[in-house]
Amino acid sequence: MLLPVPDDDGAPFWDYAARGELRVQSCADCDELRFPPRPCCPHCQSFAARWQKMSGRGRIWSYVLPHPPLLPAYAARPGYNAVVVELAEAPRIRLVGNLVAAADAPLNSVDPARLRIGAPVKAAFHTLPGGVTVPRWLLERP
Repeated sequence: MLLPVPDDDGAPFWDYAARGELRVQSCADCDELRFPPRPCCPHCQSFAARWQKMSGRGRIWSYVLPHPPLLPAYAARPGYNAVVVELAEAPRIRLVGNLVAAADAPLNSVDPARLRIGAPVKAAFHTLPGGVTVPRWLLERP
């Protein structure tokens, strides 16, 4: 399985995820949220940043069902999905993940027929075998 490779700017995102928190970097000067994390604010060019806690709620903005699975490690997981979630508090911020039936459920645990653009979702956190905790997404109305 592919694991995230945290860099210096994004490391806090993964640290918070390991605590079960969804946080997004924001500018400490102009308060604009930004993702992916980066050292300089694209709005005011400030280098001051903080990490703002999000509710973990959003909606499916887009999704894909890879057929056939493109990577060998995913071949045993037919029917899995990859979703793009627009955060409720920050519609310009979109995170990629998987829609699953429960935080620790298999990637193909949601029937693909249930995927809908605009469906409300909430974040759940799953620790992968490599020790990295990733946000996954659950339907608000299962």
